[in-house]
Amino acid sequence: MRVVTTFLLVLLISAVASSHDFGTNPPTWNREISRLIYDRCASCHREGSTAFPLMTYQDAQPHAVAIKESVLARRMPPWGAVKGFGDFRNDQGLSQEQVELISDWVEGGMLKGNNPNVKPEPPKFDKPAAETAFSRGVVVHGGATLHQPIVLDGVLPESVPQGQSIQIVAALPDGQIEPLVWLYEYRTAFRHPYLFRKPLSLPAGTVIRGLPTNASIRLIPAS
Repeated sequence: MRVVTTFLLVLLISAVASSHDFGTNPPTWNREISRLIYDRCASCHREGSTAFPLMTYQDAQPHAVAIKESVLARRMPPWGAVKGFGDFRNDQGLSQEQVELISDWVEGGMLKGNNPNVKPEPPKFDKPAAETAFSRGVVVHGGATLHQPIVLDGVLPESVPQGQSIQIVAALPDGQIEPLVWLYEYRTAFRHPYLFRKPLSLPAGTVIRGLPTNASIRLIPAS
């Protein structure tokens, strides 16, 4: 009986250890996390911007648990669209691997790392693009038909109810359906354009579908 109990105890300890097995090189701030933060979070989370700074280990470590919870819930970064529905060059949403990397860092003790030389240089930020840069184009509601062809660079939510999820497509005259954007639990505070990786040609007669009567988007033409 004692042998069986000991064996079960060893199995339990092994299971717990394996569930938090980060390998011989657990993620650290200097090596992995700072790089991810600089790339996907720092445009907002820096001094003088709209959110608390995360530019240094001293900035990030006190917020680590909240960061983990926010990325697991897909609240941050505030991309606001369903991945895989449309292809966007300015997509700031995290991949599943990146979400797991942050989770592993927090559960592994929020290590800073011993080698500061592996940490990238902090990014430099250009002035934010003026809202007028996306003021061209036409505002459409659900069921709108395009009377002129357009080469589309992206779309910008104009009037979307807070918290609403909307799947917007372009129905071409030949019957082809092009996904535009699938807004998920929309938040007005994080309104931004969704810019396609490649321009999308929409011929005359294309119908914009999926928008309810109380919502509208702007079709941004390619330059």
